[in-house]
Amino acid sequence: MILYITQEQAEHIHKKTVDLSGGGSYEAINIGYLYSALELIQNDDYYPTFEDKLIHLVWSINRNHAFSDGNKRLSITLGVQFLSLNGYLYCIERFLREMENISYHLAAGRIEKELLAEIIHSFLENEEDFCEELKLKLLLAIDNQEIGFNENDELV
Repeated sequence: MILYITQEQAEHIHKKTVDLSGGGSYEAINIGYLYSALELIQNDDYYPTFEDKLIHLVWSINRNHAFSDGNKRLSITLGVQFLSLNGYLYCIERFLREMENISYHLAAGRIEKELLAEIIHSFLENEEDFCEELKLKLLLAIDNQEIGFNENDELV
């Protein structure tokens, strides 16, 4: 059985996250984005596994701004809360450490949902580090450039 975060808990977590991480505004821009994400992850037809639910929760909170401030931070803290509620304590430290940078690039549109899924899968598999293929995908996404040859066969 999967345990879910309530709307009230999520709003409280947002306020605590803003307070404890450097401040900002509590103002809601569209609280429906938050409520929708929390409700949708409970639908097993759309998100059948815990991993699918976590991916959508982090993605949705990060990309859809329910609040005027703290959305990236909230995506991380709600992710940690969801992991904690469901007994995934072993990967929380790495999740926190890695997601700080990833959330920035996710919000900037450099990391797509499919790549986020690979990242979160690595956390849940308790891998010590990302595999080389995933590191390269992240590098290319974050750098927003390609590695290879151009049409003149010159190394890019």
